[in-house]
Order: sequence, then C-alpha cells, then structure tokens
Amino acid sequence: MIKFGTGGWRAIIGEDFTKQNVRLLAQAVAQMMAEQQCTENGFVIGYDRRFLSDKAAKWMSEVLAGNGIQVYFIEKVAPTPLVMFTVNRRDTCYGAAVTASHNPADYNGIKVFTRGGRDASEEVTANIEHYIDKIDVSTIKDMDFCTGIENGSIKVIDPFNEYIDTIINMIDMEAIKGRNLKILLDPMFGVSKTSLQTILITARCEVDIINDRHDTLFGGRLPSPSSHTLQRLREMVVEKGYDLGIGTDGDADRLGIIDEKGNFIHPNSILALLYYYLLKYKKWTGGVVRNVATTHLLDRIAKGFGETCYEVPVGFKHISSNMEKYDCLIGGESSGGLTIRGHISGKDGIFAASLLIELLSVTGKSLSQLLEEIHGSFGCSYMTEKDFKFSYAEKDRLMKLLFDQKKLPEFNYEVERVSYMDGVKVYFKNGGWIITRFSGTEPLLRIFCEMENEEMAVEASNIMKEFLNIL
Repeated sequence: MIKFGTGGWRAIIGEDFTKQNVRLLAQAVAQMMAEQQCTENGFVIGYDRRFLSDKAAKWMSEVLAGNGIQVYFIEKVAPTPLVMFTVNRRDTCYGAAVTASHNPADYNGIKVFTRGGRDASEEVTANIEHYIDKIDVSTIKDMDFCTGIENGSIKVIDPFNEYIDTIINMIDMEAIKGRNLKILLDPMFGVSKTSLQTILITARCEVDIINDRHDTLFGGRLPSPSSHTLQRLREMVVEKGYDLGIGTDGDADRLGIIDEKGNFIHPNSILALLYYYLLKYKKWTGGVVRNVATTHLLDRIAKGFGETCYEVPVGFKHISSNMEKYDCLIGGESSGGLTIRGHISGKDGIFAASLLIELLSVTGKSLSQLLEEIHGSFGCSYMTEKDFKFSYAEKDRLMKLLFDQKKLPEFNYEVERVSYMDGVKVYFKNGGWIITRFSGTEPLLRIFCEMENEEMAVEASNIMKEFLNIL
C-alpha cells in the first residue's frame, strides 16, 4: 500500500514502510522519468535522522542507478528544505527526501519533489501510484550502492554551504550582529542543529542547544514543535534569560517559537508577525497565501496594506503554486510551515527562524510588543485545535454525515457560507470560522476554530464535537 497524502507517502515502519515498497516507489519514479524523457539532470536524494532513513535513501539510489538515472546522494542527514533547495539548484526534474517529518517515531516516508524544488502535485503523485500498480517486483532493476559510487552512477554531494550562504545573503545579518542575541535551539532530535547554529553564530548570536543527539525515538515525544512538546525549551528560556527559544520538527521544515517571557508563539502569530514585518518595516509588497485551517488575521493584515489573501487546501504544494501564480510575498500554514518569495518553493523552518531573528533585530521590539501592535490595528483572534483518532468504520460514518448528507450542527452564530474545498469549513458572519477535516498524513479527524476570544472558539468546537459524537 503506497498512497500519497498532503505531505508525501508516510507509513508505519515494518507494515507498509518496507524495503520492497521503497524499491517499488523508486522503480515507479524511474519509469515515469524515462517515459517523460527527463532523466538528463539526474535525481537528488536526501534523508533525515529517522529509523531506516539512511538505508531507505540507499535503496532508492540503487534502483534509480540501476535504471540508468544519475543519482546525487546528499552526504549527511539533511533538512528537507536543503533537499528542495538542491533539486532547484541542480535543475533536476525530480528529487526526494526520506522523512516522515513531524509524524510519530514509528512512521517513515518519502517526499517527492519536482523541478524547481517544489512538492510534487497531486497529479504527479497519482501518476507515481499508477506506475506502482503496474510493476512486477521481479522486474525491479538495481545496482549495488558501492558499485554505483565506484562507477559514478551515484555521486555523493554536500550542498550545505551553498544552502546556508543563500539564507545568509537573504537575511540582514548586520542588524542581527548589532543585537548580541542569546538564543536556545531545540532541534527535537532532528536535523536543524548544524544549519541554524551556523547561521546564528555567523550573525554573532550566543547559541545553546538542547535535544540534539541522534535518537530515532525523538526522546519519546512527537517531533512537532508545539506548546506541549517544547515545555523544556520554555522553562530554560525563562530560567536562563534567553531572548528567544527556537524549536524545529524532525526534518526542519516547521517552526515553533518561545518568546523571552516563556510564551509559546503560535505558528499563526509567527505568520502574522513576519507578513506584517515585511510589509511595514521592509516596505515589501505582495499578497499572502494560507490554507483553510490558518488564521484569518492574515486576511485583515493584507487588506490593511491593500493586498490580497488567497485561501487554498491543506498541503504546501497548494501554497507554493499559488504564491507563484499570484506573485505573493509570503505563504504558510497554522502547523508551522512558511516561506517567502525568492526562497525555495516549500516550507523552511531554518529560513523562517532566521527571518524572525532579523525581525527582532531590525525592529528592536519583542514579539509580544509587535503582536500588540498588530492586534491593535487588525483585531485579535483565538484558535482552538483538537485531534481525534478514529476507526475505519467510524471514518465511514463521519464521511457520510459530513460529505454525503452534508449535515451540520446548529451553531450559536449566524453562518455566512459553507465550503467543501478541503473538509467542511463554516464561515460565520462575525468573522470567525470552524473547519472539520481528515488529516492527510495521520489517521486523525481535526477540528480547528477561530473566533475573537477563547470562550467563543471553545464553545463552537464543543458543539461540533458533540454533533459528530466523537470521544
């Protein structure tokens, strides 16, 4: 079973994430590339610190090389954004990162990228699945990894310096050097340490690091930066007097922030802060792209500066494609991923963290002060987020209720409209909204609600939960 979701193919190790399935996927990609006649520039492969990631990257390399495709194998564990950057710089038609990003430790997976370093579209992943269905395992071609190295079919590369230098050239390093900031990093046992440490030390920041050893169980935590998983980072920022705490997920494409007071800054607020900073302080122009489960504060900021906010389904491929289509300045999602115009066409927690530190340095204000400035001009928002596990039978019941029968509860707020773009999203006339959707990467039902205050958001979320009859 190889099925792609919003963040690539992800599966439980030993069940569906197996050597045979990795090889099947690689053979499918090789045949697709051959039929599309786009093998000339080769294929880039990178991997993170998860269990079997390094081996799976080699299994993919062996099959691609066996099919006559030049493989560029990134030498060390690599952040996903670095892999995307390399696909773009080498102008390959395709590339891949072996990662399950922020999923639990028993998962692994593969993200496929297309020319320009973009997340593969649904059309591309459906095409790969089509090829997989036709492949007989006995026909898979391969080449021993060491043989591929010896004959040049597999070339080991190290694009680290080029990636880091590109970020440094995009950031106001002189402004950061003047602040002497004290930063605490939490890579969450993932792959961001070397990249962020290099950038911040170059900018003369004082940098300390926690949770940086190689631990395929991620310290027993979900490798996703949230208020719950960054508790130790929060405590140490306050105790040791750091200016900022930075957490990144397992493959470093998502970001979590703790401010100088120990407050967790929600990714929605990070997006709002950066968009506001780029518009007001850097005087840049352009709209913003967000997914259906991300704050509408971005809409109000865009409108205040004469710009437009575009709403898209969940999946960063939708954000990056619409950023390009409308020449938008920034794009992001409430789960902590973002990018800006001129950088890679995918989310990058390392670049986002660097830009946020520039924001602190240039404005001379704290994150809480800047948020007060934003809320004073564009109003406040509060979001609740709830996840619920379900059985296959339960999913069928919920699917029929929400999408076949299109039933909804009676809310205490007047409904303006309902959208089925991605899940079911109810827009209220007071500017609030609630969305219910199935995760594209995990067996979870998710309910997000944004209102002007916590009481209203909790109330609407509970009404939806009781209506769906979920625990």
